[in-house]
Amino acid sequence: MSDASPSNKHSRPSRVTTDQQVESPDWEDALQTPVQFVRSVGPERAALLENLDIRVAIDLLYNAPRDVLDLSNVKTPAELEAGMQQSVCGKVVDTESRRTSNGKTMSAVLIRCGRAFVRGVWFNQPWILKRFFPDNVVLFSGKPKMRSGRWEFSNPHTQWLENDDAATEDGLPVTVIPRYGLTDGLKMYEIRRATKATVEDFVHLVPELFSPEALESWKLLGIREAITKLHLPKSMDEYREGYRRLVFQDLVEFQLAIELRRRVWWSGVPAPKMPCTAKIDSRIRRLFPFNLTPGQNQAIADIVADLNAGRPMHRLLQADVGSGKTAIAMYAILVAIANGHQAVLMTPTELLTTQHWQTIDKALAHSRVKRRMLTGNLTSQQRQDVLEEIRSGDVQLIIGTQALIQKSVTFSNLGLVVIDEQHKFGVGQRAKFSTGIQSPHILVMTATPIPRSLCLTQFGDLDLTTMSDMPPGRQTVKTFRVYNANTRKRAWKFVRERLQEGRQVYIVCPRVGETEADAGQLELSFDEEFPELSEKPAEPVQETLIGSAEELFEDLQKNELKGFSVGMVHGRMNTQAKADAMEAFRTGETQALVSTTVIEVGVDVSNASVMVIQQAERFGLSQLHQLRGRIGRGKHQGFCFLFSDASSTDVVKRLSAMEKHTDGFKIAEVDFDLRGPGDILGSRQHGSLPLRFGHLIKDRKLVEETREAAVELVKSGQFDDPLLAPLKSAVLDRFAELMDLPRSG
Repeated sequence: MSDASPSNKHSRPSRVTTDQQVESPDWEDALQTPVQFVRSVGPERAALLENLDIRVAIDLLYNAPRDVLDLSNVKTPAELEAGMQQSVCGKVVDTESRRTSNGKTMSAVLIRCGRAFVRGVWFNQPWILKRFFPDNVVLFSGKPKMRSGRWEFSNPHTQWLENDDAATEDGLPVTVIPRYGLTDGLKMYEIRRATKATVEDFVHLVPELFSPEALESWKLLGIREAITKLHLPKSMDEYREGYRRLVFQDLVEFQLAIELRRRVWWSGVPAPKMPCTAKIDSRIRRLFPFNLTPGQNQAIADIVADLNAGRPMHRLLQADVGSGKTAIAMYAILVAIANGHQAVLMTPTELLTTQHWQTIDKALAHSRVKRRMLTGNLTSQQRQDVLEEIRSGDVQLIIGTQALIQKSVTFSNLGLVVIDEQHKFGVGQRAKFSTGIQSPHILVMTATPIPRSLCLTQFGDLDLTTMSDMPPGRQTVKTFRVYNANTRKRAWKFVRERLQEGRQVYIVCPRVGETEADAGQLELSFDEEFPELSEKPAEPVQETLIGSAEELFEDLQKNELKGFSVGMVHGRMNTQAKADAMEAFRTGETQALVSTTVIEVGVDVSNASVMVIQQAERFGLSQLHQLRGRIGRGKHQGFCFLFSDASSTDVVKRLSAMEKHTDGFKIAEVDFDLRGPGDILGSRQHGSLPLRFGHLIKDRKLVEETREAAVELVKSGQFDDPLLAPLKSAVLDRFAELMDLPRSG
């Protein structure tokens, strides 16, 4: 979809009529008609639409509704039936919040529907009232009950209506209303009217990219019918049909681009063959003081096959926290070095780089492998010395941060690149190593398990190895949500007892610390697990959670952990101070370590068996799972306490999932459903998915369908058929620059 302006030879004054309709000049490509010339738009609205990246007619056709308002099941209060899924529409007239007899918070919103009143009720969600204002028109959906002579919806699904959402069309009620994103100054009815005019005047010009056979095979509408039903549906079924076709095309174009990127990678410059002989395998395995798990052995088999294939390895190794992916990385690195090549291990932070360095340096203490660390913390002379060793080939293994992909770094004979925690990097960074006559093998690793639908999009050009089993003897960590001041008091007592036994504890704070008011209490299983700590104080304990590491560090030394040695590490400390703090904790000099998320990955202190996470609601599930993975790495049972006063439904679901699940892959799915992909990949990665319609959560089934379709089209050679040239052109127009795809060949 192009947003380019048409050539000047077509630019000429147009006659504006009194109703703001504009006579359009004759454009070479009518779909590229500037939106100001679309019926019912005009220059002023066109300037507002440009804020939504809508510049030409086809942009309006492909402007996906943000949601759809289904008024087909709206009832009057007199028509409601108890226990049946229904909706009512009305204006907000009153709100209230109070404590019930059992201590819960009840929030209620009263709406007027004609002459009758209906109430929506929420428990332990006092913040919900901030979303309702007098005279708001809202739609409550759910299963109502009659209480005290009035219909009541418990936790209703709520939609806020625009003033024109109840508009009529040709005198007939409109029951299915698409709703679009807006910008300041643009009203919903204006963008609806412009969209309707564009569909009526331009939809017949939209080219069909799929063959009749493909449409039948995939059970899709034609593109013109789909766009019409998407924007002007007569029923929810019509809207869903149109939506499915547009989502399918959106996703299949993206999946085709990913498959083309894979083909470009494989058909480009060759990679060195690196056989792993029995002798090499034996020498490497002798370095590990443990037997590898079945999952580790399978990962090694996948990687060894790739390294000897003659084409560049491009593999994603996703492993749950603590499953031993560092050992896999070291194995691959040593295979490359045994075959005479340099190897690189790149991490997102200096702390993780240091942790990897310490682990690998210890394992290779008696080997002849020459190794160096390259980070931004080196002095100018140290950096020049390391760069010269890399350039000359004197050093075989380089472990570092993004300093490794600077222009000043020149490798002598780079054969393997291992990128740890890929989700911390931008999408294109792993390609920066692939230059020259030969391309290095690339192994991408993450200890953040990724849901399948996300793998098929963000990492679809990578071969996937999943490793979920744990090393023998590794215990699961018991996790508890600590919900108020009383349970916090008992949790700190438990922490002190573990410290007195000789264990160590992490106390993790969010990056920005702000106090939060006590927002309610919900009982959990803490008392059942630790009956010896279940005594309740005579009076409620008053306490406010501390969110910043600096404040908590000072407070703990004076109060809960008085008499114990407490250290601190966070991202604002210089590299040496962080290293010193971690070393003191690693050696046991420090018993408790207050930290931010700098310990999220790579930190391994086997004696640390307890973790306390302050304001746990401020972390995503995957991040909490990563943090929890820092404990229970030795012979002692691990315990993780999630301190949180928040009681919103979302927080309760997330933290309860942490109590229930220890499998990182299950947690990733829950996180994905609740919060979307941003939490898993980071905002940079999520923002790099340029989808018009597709949604990775609600459309996950279509993600898999379109992946299969795209792979079949490319592998069978159909995608190179001249008949599919328009589809290939559309794919390249959208993704060639983003994915570094050639326009030909």
